[in-house]
Amino acid sequence: MPSMRTWSRKRRSSPSSARSGRRNRRMADNAGPRRIAVLGGAGGIGRALVASLLDQGDEVIVLDLQASLMRHALAAPGIAIDVCDAASVTRAFADLAARWETMDGFVNLAGYNSQLLPLAETPGDYFDDVIAGNLRGVFLACRAAIPLMAEGGSVVNVASGLAANIRPGYGAYSASKAGVIAMTKTFAVENAPRLRFNAVAPGLVDTAFLRGGTGRSDEDQASIVPLEAYRAMTPMKRLALPDDIVGPIAFLLSQASGFMTGQVLWVNGGGYMP
Repeated sequence: MPSMRTWSRKRRSSPSSARSGRRNRRMADNAGPRRIAVLGGAGGIGRALVASLLDQGDEVIVLDLQASLMRHALAAPGIAIDVCDAASVTRAFADLAARWETMDGFVNLAGYNSQLLPLAETPGDYFDDVIAGNLRGVFLACRAAIPLMAEGGSVVNVASGLAANIRPGYGAYSASKAGVIAMTKTFAVENAPRLRFNAVAPGLVDTAFLRGGTGRSDEDQASIVPLEAYRAMTPMKRLALPDDIVGPIAFLLSQASGFMTGQVLWVNGGGYMP
């Protein structure tokens, strides 16, 4: 039987294996900049994540609504995308592929905010909009990202604590985010060991999204949830800040989580403990 050292030399004799090995070594020891695309990178969490990745020396491209890209000055190049429009997703990822032959990481932060409506009073069209923005959009984006991912790459989808920690009035939103978790796990089992898929499920995060602000609406609206009541019921007694979510995402992008796939990190200050 050949030794592991001999086996490794034989593997390196293949050009394709050598390229794969270089990619994996680069991700493992951070010897070079990674290429990471951030969908929803113009939002509150997205901007904090992009800044953190750039500080580490990574190459970043932001994908977001045109209105969001225009609203915020970003240090990374941007590509306009509307995940509710399949043709827009196709165009955006074609543009991404023209810029990068492969990428090491993909983060899906795009989301559709929710009104507080009992399910029995939720209009069908509104339910469809939430599912399209939060669930179908993740499907379209992940499907488009997979062919561009380098071997050993990591995909991180951002779900929500409301996927499992159910509260009245969030039926459409909870259903969509629970679907994101199920879809993440499905992508994980279907694409391992070449790629890893994991999810981060935050509680409330102090961003414009909490006040209903997205690229489709103003960012200075009143909060859509009772913030003081939420703080009181959370062991950490505060809302999450964007950087509280950046850390878990960065962990899942890194080789520190290299043996994790199909997992969910619940980040909520102790408000939900599965």
